[in-house]
Amino acid sequence: MFDYLFLGTGASVPSRDRALPCVAVRKGGDIILFDCGEGSQRQLMISRFSFMKIRGIFITHLHGDHFYGLPGLLQTMGMSGRTDPLVVCGPEGFSEALSVCMDVCEGEIGYPLEMHDLRPGDSISVAGMTVEVFATEHGINSQGYVLRDGPVRKIDTAKAEALGIKGEDFRRLENGETVNGVRMADICLPSAPGNSVAYTGDTRKCQTVIDAVRGVDVLIHESTYLSPEESNAEEHFHSTAKQAAEVAKEAGVGTLMLVHVSNRYKELGPVMEEASAVFPNTVVPRDLDYYISVKDGVRLA
Repeated sequence: MFDYLFLGTGASVPSRDRALPCVAVRKGGDIILFDCGEGSQRQLMISRFSFMKIRGIFITHLHGDHFYGLPGLLQTMGMSGRTDPLVVCGPEGFSEALSVCMDVCEGEIGYPLEMHDLRPGDSISVAGMTVEVFATEHGINSQGYVLRDGPVRKIDTAKAEALGIKGEDFRRLENGETVNGVRMADICLPSAPGNSVAYTGDTRKCQTVIDAVRGVDVLIHESTYLSPEESNAEEHFHSTAKQAAEVAKEAGVGTLMLVHVSNRYKELGPVMEEASAVFPNTVVPRDLDYYISVKDGVRLA
């Protein structure tokens, strides 16, 4: 099951209440970070998540509000004694841009850094999870990501007991051994689909997003504007809250979570009202809100 920590929910420039875009998704002890705006490492330090547990960082595009926090975070991990490898990915040109930043600031880090430029249609595995890349529309080279967990395997305890499996036998089965003629597959129920979450980064409403996020459990979609500013959204390749909700409805997702809200909207109530009128299962997180997965969606913890 995924947990969600919203480190930055604002757009373009930070405000007193909203930091720049950064969302952490955690499975067990492993964290995947989507975007890394300026100040993200400070948000991590005052949060319940450890930046040393981050296994992968995925940047949607190279606008500064989504990228400028990354070099500092990488250096801080090194100064904090990190030795575990880290995967960092972004669109074409990302690796060169990050390398230049690290070279200019003499960013020695001391741990293995795996940089990848990804394109829509690519996928990559990190910490037992799969990240798929899809195209977005933001006026520059930009993309979103779908994070999927593997299928969930549960043991049929009654069947295991009937076959004499108990105690240390389960560990041996997990390691691929056969115990008294029994394999792990013999005592497992049919696999259930794993969790899935999509993160759009900045984009206007488009078919590539709808197709890519179809059926995901959670869609984290930008909602920079409200509908009275729809012309601005179109001009600047952003979405309104209503348009994000339309994407969620057309794609048949489970829960919609809205981020990248313009600072012109001091209160989040109107954002919630506009989106939930189209897609009722909508959440508008605030900075440092922490949500856990539950049977029918997510819950603020």
